[in-house]
Amino acid sequence: MNAAVTLTTLRRFKQQGEKIACVTSYDASFTRLLEQAGVDIVLVGDSLGNVIQGHDTTLPVTMADMIYHAACVARAGTQALRIVDMPFMSYASVSQALANAGRLMRRGGAHMIKLEGGEPVLDSVRALVDHGIPVCAHLGLTPQSVHQLGGYRVQGREPAAADRLLEDARRLEEAGASALVLECVPVDLAQRVTAAVSMPTIGIGAGPHCDGQVLVLYDLLGITPGKRPVFSHNFLRGAEDIPAALSEYVRAVKDGRFPDVEHSFE
Repeated sequence: MNAAVTLTTLRRFKQQGEKIACVTSYDASFTRLLEQAGVDIVLVGDSLGNVIQGHDTTLPVTMADMIYHAACVARAGTQALRIVDMPFMSYASVSQALANAGRLMRRGGAHMIKLEGGEPVLDSVRALVDHGIPVCAHLGLTPQSVHQLGGYRVQGREPAAADRLLEDARRLEEAGASALVLECVPVDLAQRVTAAVSMPTIGIGAGPHCDGQVLVLYDLLGITPGKRPVFSHNFLRGAEDIPAALSEYVRAVKDGRFPDVEHSFE
């Protein structure tokens, strides 16, 4: 059995140039399969609002939902680092962020929590880290702000927006964030951010230059209803079964074969 993945492991991967494989999971059964496939990070994402609950956005997901699914994952997980999303409006103030992150750690079994945004969440990031709670930041397309962003659109294409995102990444790291998800940003911008920060970057629709990649489990298996996201790939197509598909995803990320140009934005 391999040693459990920790933040130290992720930092070493970045330093050594080893890609980080991450997939979302919401239950015990898939968590076991993901760990057998060698996934480094299991993300209990608020994407469960879309793929489990059938909502159009992640906004209806509650703290109770996140705690329940995180606990299901934690019961099965022994190897992968567990990151759990803070749901919409669960970190609107520093005190609220501390209380809810504590619940995700204590009752949900999270190793690390993830929250969306830049400057508005800096004080919360500092407070969480000061209280021993590791933080994964999230920039670019932030689904909890979908209405403010005007829909699910690529972020950071304009020079001013790109510079602002890069500055947000630096400030989040200074505030204590230990990892950063970059969602739906141009390839060149993701490469700039990855080079500018020492924390690992995990891309989704952010090109091949991030330190790691994440996909929603249901996208990876090609079973998400409706139109498939441009940045995803159906690894179940051509695979013998689900475990084989998950293993192929991990190999493709580790080998640098996924993502490629067709899964990226200019």
